[in-house]
Amino acid sequence: MIEKSANYDVLIVGGGNAAMCAAISARRAGARVLVLEAAPKFYRGGNTRHTRNMRCAHDAATAILTGPYTEAEFFDDLMRVTQGETDEALARHMIRESKAIPDWLVEQGVRWQPSLGGTLSLGRTNSFFLGGGRAMLNALYDTAERLGAEVAYDCEVVDLSIEDGMFLSATMARGKERLAVRATTLIAAAGGFEANLEWMKQYWGKTADNFLIRGTPYNRGSLLKLLLAKGVQEVGDPTQCHAVAIDARAPKFDGGIITRLDCVIFGIVVNKDARRFYDEGEDIWPKRYAIWGRLVAGQKDQIAFIVFDAASRELFMPSLYPPIEAKSLSELAARLELDSTAFEHTMREFNAAVRPGTFDHTILDDCRTEGLVPPKSHWARRIEQPPFFAYPVRPGITFTYLGTRVNKEARLIMRDGRPSANMFAAGEIMAGNVLGRGYAAGIGMTIGSVFGRIAGREAAAYARN
Repeated sequence: MIEKSANYDVLIVGGGNAAMCAAISARRAGARVLVLEAAPKFYRGGNTRHTRNMRCAHDAATAILTGPYTEAEFFDDLMRVTQGETDEALARHMIRESKAIPDWLVEQGVRWQPSLGGTLSLGRTNSFFLGGGRAMLNALYDTAERLGAEVAYDCEVVDLSIEDGMFLSATMARGKERLAVRATTLIAAAGGFEANLEWMKQYWGKTADNFLIRGTPYNRGSLLKLLLAKGVQEVGDPTQCHAVAIDARAPKFDGGIITRLDCVIFGIVVNKDARRFYDEGEDIWPKRYAIWGRLVAGQKDQIAFIVFDAASRELFMPSLYPPIEAKSLSELAARLELDSTAFEHTMREFNAAVRPGTFDHTILDDCRTEGLVPPKSHWARRIEQPPFFAYPVRPGITFTYLGTRVNKEARLIMRDGRPSANMFAAGEIMAGNVLGRGYAAGIGMTIGSVFGRIAGREAAAYARN
């Protein structure tokens, strides 16, 4: 129950990883905290519910990590996947701060486990949550509420009162109820706008009609739109997003991690014309899996097909849905409703270009094609052992990169360049500061935890002073 006359120190809008890290951080600093979550309790937590790991720098192997992952290597990976489109100072700050996050999360009740087989070769770089994202989220909620943070569900912020860069109050809607909530500080942690398909279509056009939203249907960008309208400086390209190839049979919203497909490197990908369109073996999969959503978005009708054979069937985690299976390539083409002549030509051309090597999907091996455009640079093996399989895939949007600009204290930056005294942001709503484009597995959770912890600490300090 929200107290209408309450004097909250910190108002947090959002209910995922970033929001709860902020709530815990602020409460541990002595602040009175209210969290407004737009979703019902069962669906609380935004996209955190669907995650399973996070990427943090560390200097040595641990009980759950197989080796060191230095700040320098993390930064090099980030520069590679973003092609340099990142705020370097902020990125380095995030990476440095990430080193303390795994132990800090354990203190908040989160538990880790070694990486599972078939998990993108992440055993050295990424820590996996015991029980997945929902278990991690539940631990954070339990701790936040035990510490005294107040949480209200089904509460969407529909207006903000901001004067000269200072937050005064938020108007909350719950059903027909409207309530003004006052607080000394505001932390925006309400995600991106990927579930707002009309907003997505402003940048993507009708292509967005064929997008599937991997995460919550509640990330509609309402708070982001309000903040930008009230003078907060925006950051990021509105067409950039974390987009992966997911099973085309997935639901429109909330399919989560179990609809993702990690088998591209084990086969080839063809479009509706039965043609390959990109190098399936360009780089280690954790550094390239997130490019495939945009690649598929550029194909006719935003659909493609991952094709592989019996030799690769057990090498990766399958989708929730079984692959389409056939005894011959011509039968597979028919089941995929592809032109059989074009499909078999593509397969013959690929198989003829494969040069043998020592197959090892955990490294950049020497199995490649020669004379083929586009090439397959690594992990190229002939697709010839029946039965043959295929997964239909569409762009699966995780979160958008258009967001709010922040500084190292997670303070929102106003359009005139001044940092707000009492407004902060964490998580997907500010991820575009670090992710100008591209993605590396687990980095979204890192951004949320690092800047959530900072935002909570800084907001509490401002309220206290």
